[in-house]
Amino acid sequence: MEKTATIGCDTWKNASVRNIRLGQTVVNRSDKACDMGQQLDPLPSLRDTSIQQSNARIHAYVRATRAVLVKLQENLLDTNEEIKSLIKGKETLEKTLEHIRKDIVLNNKSTSIRKTRPPREKSPDGADDLLTAERKHLLKLKRILEAQLRSAQKQLQVLDANRKRLRAAVQERSRVMDLICHAVSSVRGAGIKDQIERPSTPEVEPLGPYTPECARVISEAADARQRSSTLRKEVAEAIEQTIKLQKAAHNSVNDGLTQKVAETVSMRQHLQVGGGELRMSIHRSKRWYNATEMALGYTLGPVAYSDLTTREHLDRPTVKIFQRHPGNQLPEAREIGRGGQGLQESLNATARNIGLLKLTKDRIDSDASDKHHASLIDSNVVRDRRRHANHRWVLTGIGY
Repeated sequence: MEKTATIGCDTWKNASVRNIRLGQTVVNRSDKACDMGQQLDPLPSLRDTSIQQSNARIHAYVRATRAVLVKLQENLLDTNEEIKSLIKGKETLEKTLEHIRKDIVLNNKSTSIRKTRPPREKSPDGADDLLTAERKHLLKLKRILEAQLRSAQKQLQVLDANRKRLRAAVQERSRVMDLICHAVSSVRGAGIKDQIERPSTPEVEPLGPYTPECARVISEAADARQRSSTLRKEVAEAIEQTIKLQKAAHNSVNDGLTQKVAETVSMRQHLQVGGGELRMSIHRSKRWYNATEMALGYTLGPVAYSDLTTREHLDRPTVKIFQRHPGNQLPEAREIGRGGQGLQESLNATARNIGLLKLTKDRIDSDASDKHHASLIDSNVVRDRRRHANHRWVLTGIGY
């Protein structure tokens, strides 16, 4: 290209060239900016996209929160059921403890009634030992059941505290559940398909749906339920063992008292037989006493000397003639005196025997009477224990 001659000055020309070049530079920069804008600038759908992303994040968070709520609600329901079961066990324990207290009262009553026996029958026997052993056994069972009752009450308080924390966690987590279905409590009644489709529990995150507080509450509630289940088993075993031992002790005392009544009645019958034999011996002794007294009267003869016949005189004619020779002495008077003395001694001995027989008979009759009253008292104790064995009577005013 040939250069043509220019008329304008170079300064004027250079200024225009610079402007042209500047324009090209600006155009190139603008084109590059447009290209970069096409690559980096947000699309016109940014607002909708941002809304959709936020909604997806919200929905994911809410679903995860609902899974946490399901788990919290399940633990809450399990805790409620465990509280109900433990309350039933506690009520059964209280009923058994009441039966133990009634048996202690019945034992004291039985002991008090047996103290009203006659003094002869108050000596300690096997029935007293059985009553003492039963009382010690019942007091031991009472202490064991009271300890179990205190443990059950303490565990109920722990479960109630865990239930309150679970409810608080449920309320706190459900604050973001206003726009979805709240039928979380019906998850237990859902079908297998619903259980399969149930979302899994998310990971524990301080700012996530499953917070450390929720995890801690669920863990502590599970531990409390486990301890409560173990305690319920221990309480059930203690109640079962207590009932067995209680019945065994009760039946043992009843059998012992019944045997004592049978022994007392048998002894009373033997005493009555002995009393009858003594009565017959007294009659025989009295007949012998009368016969001996009559013989003594015959031996001593009449009271008045004038009533003696001639043949009874010690100085009758035959004796006088016999005693004319020296040394002819008769032992008649001596024998009569000795015989009277022997009969008198026999009378005294028989009288002493009759008195001893009467005294012995009175003692045996008194013993038989005491045995009769003692058997009646023991029979009343047995009847009273059997009548109150069903524990349906009211326990009032007793500090046990």
